[in-house]
Amino acid sequence: MTTLDATTRTALLRRGFALEYTTLAWNVVGIVVLAIAAISAKSVALAGFGLDSLIEIGASTVVVWELSGTGEDRQHRALKLIGIGFALLAVYLLVQSTWVLASGHHPHHSPLGIAWTAITAAVMFVLAAGKARTGALLDNPVLKTEGRVTLIDGILATAVLLGLVLNAAAGWWWADPAAGYVLVYYASREAREIFSAEH
Repeated sequence: MTTLDATTRTALLRRGFALEYTTLAWNVVGIVVLAIAAISAKSVALAGFGLDSLIEIGASTVVVWELSGTGEDRQHRALKLIGIGFALLAVYLLVQSTWVLASGHHPHHSPLGIAWTAITAAVMFVLAAGKARTGALLDNPVLKTEGRVTLIDGILATAVLLGLVLNAAAGWWWADPAAGYVLVYYASREAREIFSAEH
């Protein structure tokens, strides 16, 4: 690994902070937008993606703490809380998606949800690539790991978008709870990886 000089390291740290603060700001706005869209469309997938945005805020906060030189114990506690958040998200979506499918509830169309998830997918993929590059240059495993969380956020946005589009274009109402199951899989995987890394 090449040793970084102080100026280069400072510039990379500044870039890392900028990437995380952008992620935080986007997800804070996203929670409000997704809450409005989920309530108006009665969409399980949009509600679940809003909860995922909340977890992404926690993950970004962990990285900001770590880049600031915060103690390792606090980082472990925060990661554990994120893992619990992912586990609760998986349980909520599993129960809610199953209930929607069993009851035959049809979510409404959501132009706002479609627009927001489409833009979010593109933004998250760009941010994930920036975090991966910056984390690799800094040799910072926390930033690289959180970059993978951001990548997953982009994948989830794409899955939710697909469900919303299929519901709006073809009347496939079941595509919305099906997208919820995609989120269950990823949330469960993230929780498992976080807890296994803690032991």
